Amino acid sequence: MNEKLRVIFMGTPDFSVPILEGLVKDYDVVLVVSQPDKEVGRKRILTNTPVKACALSLGIPVLQPKSIKKEYSQILDFKPDIIITAAYGQIIPKEMLDYPKYGCINVHASLLPKLRGGAPIHRAIMNNYPRTGITIMYMVEKMDAGDIISQKDTIISSEDNLETLHDRLSLMGRDLLLATLPEIISHRISPVKQDENEVTYAWNIKREEELVDFHRYAIDVWNHIRGLSPHPGAYAKLEGKIVKFYQAYITDTFYTEKKDGEIARIYKDGFGISVKDREVVITEFQIEGKKRMKVSDYFHGIDPNRLLGKVFNEE
Repeated sequence: MNEKLRVIFMGTPDFSVPILEGLVKDYDVVLVVSQPDKEVGRKRILTNTPVKACALSLGIPVLQPKSIKKEYSQILDFKPDIIITAAYGQIIPKEMLDYPKYGCINVHASLLPKLRGGAPIHRAIMNNYPRTGITIMYMVEKMDAGDIISQKDTIISSEDNLETLHDRLSLMGRDLLLATLPEIISHRISPVKQDENEVTYAWNIKREEELVDFHRYAIDVWNHIRGLSPHPGAYAKLEGKIVKFYQAYITDTFYTEKKDGEIARIYKDGFGISVKDREVVITEFQIEGKKRMKVSDYFHGIDPNRLLGKVFNEE
C-alpha cells in the first residue's frame, strides 16, 4: 500500500465499484464521495448507491453532498493528494480541481474525444461504433475535455449488449487506472490535448429515446435494443401495453408488403418484425405486467400465429 498518497475516490454506480476495490489494495483511500441515496423499487426503499455500499463494507468514510459546488470544503478537509472520479454524476468545482498535488483524474468509458458525457457505453452500441474503450484524463471545468493521460480500446462484438460491454469496461477502467497511477505519481506521463474537431457527445438517455422506431434500418433497431439491454430496456407499444426487448438478431428477409413494426413471421426462438430494410427477430422480451422471458417460453402458453399481422406502435 502507498501509505503517503491520500486518495479521494468519487463514484456512484456499479461501474465504479471494481475501480474502488482495486484502488484500496494499493492506495490509502481516505474518503469516498457518492451521489445521494435514492428510493428504489415499487416500495420506494431508500437504498445506498453501489459505491457507498462498497465503501462502507471496506470501512471507508462516505460523503454524499446534494450539491458538490456548495459543499466541497468538507471534502477538501481530508487533504487529498489526488482525486479520482469514475461515473460520479456531478460537475467538480474549480476549487477541488486545483487542490490536489497530483490533480483530479477521471476514468471515462470511451475513447475521448469521442462520446463525452454520461451515457458513453449505451451510445457506443446504439451509434454502431466498432470500438470503444477507457480513457484516463485530467479533469477540467468543461465536461470530459481534459488532457488524455492513457487509453485502452476494445472491440464491440455482435455478442455485446450494454451489460457485457459495461462489465468489461469497468474492469478495463480498474486495470488501466492502476497501471497509470504510478506513472502520474512519478511524473512519467505526457498528457495529450483532445482534438476538438473529433468530439462527439453521449448525453444521458431520455425516456423518449427508449421507444423503438421501426421505420429505421434493421442495424439501427438491433443496436438500439442491445444498447439499452438490460436497463432501461428498449420498448414498443402493442395493443395498449408496453413491451420491452432484451435480445434480438437480424435476418436478410425483406417484406415488400408489410408495415414497419409488423410481426411478419414466427420462428422457434422468436418473432420477426418487419423494419425499413430487413427483419429484426425478438428472442427475449417482457410484456407489461409480466416477467422477462424468452419468447420461446412465451410460445408454450399461446398460439404464436395469433401474433402475426399485429403492428407495434400503431395508433
